Amino acid sequence: MSTATMTAPRVKAGADEGRIGLRANLRHIGALVRRNALQIKQDPESMMDVLLMPIIFILLFTYVFGGAIAGKGNQHEYIQHLVPGMMAMLGMNIAMAVGSGVNEDFRKGVMDRFRTMPIARSSVLIAKIVVEIGRMLIATAILLGMGFLLGLEIKGSMLAFFAAVVLSTVFGAALMWIFILLGLTVKTPQAVQGMAMLVLMPLQFGSSIFAPTTSMPGWLEGFTKVNPLSNLADASRALINDQGAVAHPALVTLGWAVAITAVTMPLAVARFRKKT
Repeated sequence: MSTATMTAPRVKAGADEGRIGLRANLRHIGALVRRNALQIKQDPESMMDVLLMPIIFILLFTYVFGGAIAGKGNQHEYIQHLVPGMMAMLGMNIAMAVGSGVNEDFRKGVMDRFRTMPIARSSVLIAKIVVEIGRMLIATAILLGMGFLLGLEIKGSMLAFFAAVVLSTVFGAALMWIFILLGLTVKTPQAVQGMAMLVLMPLQFGSSIFAPTTSMPGWLEGFTKVNPLSNLADASRALINDQGAVAHPALVTLGWAVAITAVTMPLAVARFRKKT
């Protein structure tokens, strides 16, 4: 009797998943977003990376490397180069936290509760994406605030400025699916972080985020041209600094975002369903 009682809800959840309508799915996503937001409220220390990382990074790179890259006394010019590029970097670093969080939820048994509920499996993952997008926007706002304090200027229109923020957010959301898939594949949160860093470091430093690519060796400069982070940084830089030539890097960035989402989102959802 007890075994049948325990397994019945799980069967019902799997059977009902395919018949869940869009409105009900949106309600589920909203409820799960609220749950994740309440978790952050109960554990404010989980926001430390979002609040402090932009401040530490912009101060570190501006005053430690800015003089060497842009010349002593030219930190203001370096700010115009650095901040749009760091918008791309923040999205990737915050995306990494999603994979660790999903892995941790499985280890803590949180997902065992979801498997007994008649909800679409994708709603659990989409809710995490929505909350992490909110965290990303907070980090971006702090980064831009620090940039303005250090002399950042918006040389283009406000519409172009917001377009740069939206472009960074869209690409960061696409990257989250990669790390969710990674979090569903490896065994521990530490493994997620370790494997993510192997990807993050070459992409971040082998790009135009921190320094112009003209001073790099030929082979590395070739890599930066196909690096999606370089295209995102160049597009954001052109939009904020009104430098023109926005269309190509912006379209390449959007192309990468669509391709990454189209490939990794179905794989992540399928992997999640298999695990639950």
